[in-house]
Amino acid sequence: MAPTSRFLPNWFPEAVVFDCDGTLMDTERHWQDARNRAFREFGLLPPPGFAERAKGVHYVDCGRLMARETNKPELAAELTAALLGHFLSLVAEDPLTMPGAAEFVRLCARRVPLAVASNCPLEVVDESLGRAGLRRYFRHVVVPTVMPGEPGAEEVVRAAAQDEEGRLVRPKPWPDVYSTAARLCGVPPAAALAVEDSLTGIESAWRAGLRVIGVGPLPNDGDTGHADVWVTGLDAEEVLTWARKGASAGPARPTPSSR
Repeated sequence: MAPTSRFLPNWFPEAVVFDCDGTLMDTERHWQDARNRAFREFGLLPPPGFAERAKGVHYVDCGRLMARETNKPELAAELTAALLGHFLSLVAEDPLTMPGAAEFVRLCARRVPLAVASNCPLEVVDESLGRAGLRRYFRHVVVPTVMPGEPGAEEVVRAAAQDEEGRLVRPKPWPDVYSTAARLCGVPPAAALAVEDSLTGIESAWRAGLRVIGVGPLPNDGDTGHADVWVTGLDAEEVLTWARKGASAGPARPTPSSR
């Protein structure tokens, strides 16, 4: 685990922006199960190491990746639809929060605005957080609404419905979901903290200018990317202690960025 002493004890953000899958909600295993079900539905086998390559990837891109790596490019649309369908069914059956996530969210919400920046469809995020009793803590949820590969998607993607100003946003690893979330929370990106479990998401948050906590098992090669800190989970005692201290300190005040 990377040391939390680099900034956690002496800095508290003016907003916290969370990824959803694998960070707040234990849905990465649902995506894995959904991918396996979609592969089986079409009589295909997952390529070796596919789960690691697919982690944090937008589901539309994942469907294309599934088709490409099994040499079935003509099945990209069908695999994508099957993937999302299986995932929605699994989430409805078994919504679970990640260890420590609910307490960490409640503590942070006492002091600063919270948002979610996700590559998932809006209905998935709302349904997952709603079932877990966490949706009310988040002022904003930012997701891309024009999928990768659709006309114009390489240049721009329409912002999520919550972006009342109608600005444009692209999926991770582009920085837009995080920069939009910080803006909607009313803070500069350098004053916000991102909480992420994937290197794709960490890159997105870093490119947007946020500080980043990486959460979960270390990547297989030990590369934590641009994470400022990496912790095994939001239930780590030093993380909750930091959040409790911040929650009891009153409203956050702007602090200079050390990046």
